[in-house]
Amino acid sequence: MTDLPKTKDLILEPQGSVLTIWFNRPEAKNSLSSEMVSELHAVLDVAAQDASLRTLIIRGKGGIFCAGADIKGFKSGLQDVEPNADDVARGNRFFGDLMIKLNEQPQTVVMLVEGAAIGGGLGLCCIGDVTIVTRDAKFRLSETSLGIPPAQIAPFVTERIGLTQARRLMLTGARFKGVEAVHYGIGHMLADDSAHMEKKCAEVLEQIALCAPRANAVTKSIIFEATRRPRAEALDFASRGFASCMLSEEGREGVTAFVAVSYTHLTLPTKRIV
Repeated sequence: MTDLPKTKDLILEPQGSVLTIWFNRPEAKNSLSSEMVSELHAVLDVAAQDASLRTLIIRGKGGIFCAGADIKGFKSGLQDVEPNADDVARGNRFFGDLMIKLNEQPQTVVMLVEGAAIGGGLGLCCIGDVTIVTRDAKFRLSETSLGIPPAQIAPFVTERIGLTQARRLMLTGARFKGVEAVHYGIGHMLADDSAHMEKKCAEVLEQIALCAPRANAVTKSIIFEATRRPRAEALDFASRGFASCMLSEEGREGVTAFVAVSYTHLTLPTKRIV
């Protein structure tokens, strides 16, 4: 694995093809400080270039996922200097860049959500390829109750759950828990508690290990391009991705393994594709 950057507000735990990224500000409910966002940018940049990584797991220390932006730190910063709209907008957009980067990370991203996911924390849940939430986890898009909009997360939340629910949740600041989060589509799986969440995560990791990492990365890019390009262009893009995977070493190995399987039983390969 490539050498990872040094971090203060994140704990990084590489294990084989999996990198677990822990938010490590439990005293601040793992709120996203500018330093934490910068550190996460740096980690994702390195991870994106590491072909040995299949999966990123993102979770929070102290039994809480993430309480969103560090409002106290933001307020303190405004008191130290004269507020400037361009500077405020630039700082806000920096988090948006992180959302784009994490959303399109080549690895499969698994979010493990317990305790609470508020504001930007809820936004992060919406860009997990697989998001597992505990039944008692608390969710809220609280920004408008603070006098600010959910600016950088709004497109991702809307894309995830649809315009109807996004409008209601953003404009009311409604509180809800894990069952509703799965119902809305924020989470994919519901866990009874932390131990159950760990078990479900292990099952997901086993499933990911049976998928070719390059094929997963290309599949993610095809999914995103399908929402950006006219249909014919999206299919052209997908065909080039298909060809690159089919002719790669992992593609040849996977197809050979499939052909070797008896069609009578239609058994899918269970061998891990390197």
